[in-house]
Amino acid sequence: MKKRIRAGVCSIALPYLLLTGCSQAAITEKQVPGQNEKSQSAINEKPYDTKELAKSPRFALKPTYQAIEPSEKARPFETKYTKDELARIPISEANGDKRERSVPLGQTLQKGVADETEGPLQKHRIVAYYGNPNSTHMGILGEHSPQALMKKLKEQTRAYSELDPKRPAIPAIELITTIAQRNPGEKGLYVHPTPAADIDEYAKLAKDNHGLIILDVQLGRDSIMNQVKSLEKYLKLPYVHLAIDTEFHVKEGQVPGVNLGHVDGRNVQEAIDYVSNLTKENRLPDKFVVVHQFAGKIISNKSAIHPAKNVEVVLNNDGFGVPPLKTSGYLQLVQKEPIQYGGFKLFFKNDQPLMTPKDVLALDPAPAFINYQ
Repeated sequence: MKKRIRAGVCSIALPYLLLTGCSQAAITEKQVPGQNEKSQSAINEKPYDTKELAKSPRFALKPTYQAIEPSEKARPFETKYTKDELARIPISEANGDKRERSVPLGQTLQKGVADETEGPLQKHRIVAYYGNPNSTHMGILGEHSPQALMKKLKEQTRAYSELDPKRPAIPAIELITTIAQRNPGEKGLYVHPTPAADIDEYAKLAKDNHGLIILDVQLGRDSIMNQVKSLEKYLKLPYVHLAIDTEFHVKEGQVPGVNLGHVDGRNVQEAIDYVSNLTKENRLPDKFVVVHQFAGKIISNKSAIHPAKNVEVVLNNDGFGVPPLKTSGYLQLVQKEPIQYGGFKLFFKNDQPLMTPKDVLALDPAPAFINYQ
């Protein structure tokens, strides 16, 4: 069965990304009540005094996040599956025609891989909602007002804390900051930037709710480093992290959605090292970088990607479809080609049926990062 490609831009309906009409007009197709009154520069943090930073301990700025704590009744996830339920978890977990078996909660860190940082994934899991606030086609962020979104996100996050109380989950917003499109735009890069006011608003939303925000770049014909450097002022904040949507990176003569994108793992690593150095120089809490992948050929030189001293790395299995197809992709891309932590993406509208948190945590390794579109 051929894996269906998700559309992170304007449509998720067809096997190959349909970005028709994804010009600037698509970005403003919908205004959710409560989003018109933008915050006045939510990122008005004062510049850091480098001389003072040099005198401070390793972290001048402390983590601002708070995990959603489990209830007192929560117990580590271990359950019995019926034969029908076994069809929704990886083939490697099934055991012939045995009608039920116990599936213990697995570790989140890939076997044989260390985490030398003090990042959030050491002791926590991250649950994120993905999308852009100005479009209903790119994920759940465009379907709710900011406060309604955060309430729903916290409820989703709590479900994972209840199943794995030893690793309470942190709510996060994954905001698409560079949107791939078919229109080449003024610079011919086939991307449209999300307005700074939107980034400011959702960064403040995450901060005010003790969550995290992940800034996602879809690249188009631009380079990874150009896009990452354009986000530097945000990455200097302690609650901001990075995600790279690899399938939207195309070369000259190609168009996002018409042609399947590709990145070189060495360029991904350059971005990871850049974030690590930025974190060190600004005495920030350690960060993480999410690398999206749903097909093997999208990333070459994958072995070049590795965690850095100040950065954790999540390899996020990114594709929609029936559960056996999704879990098979996780097995091939994450379990068999490990980097550090596993991530798993779910699609509210395009996964049939939508896997439950219990299904997700049955994966091996148990994903440390789960995002919903």
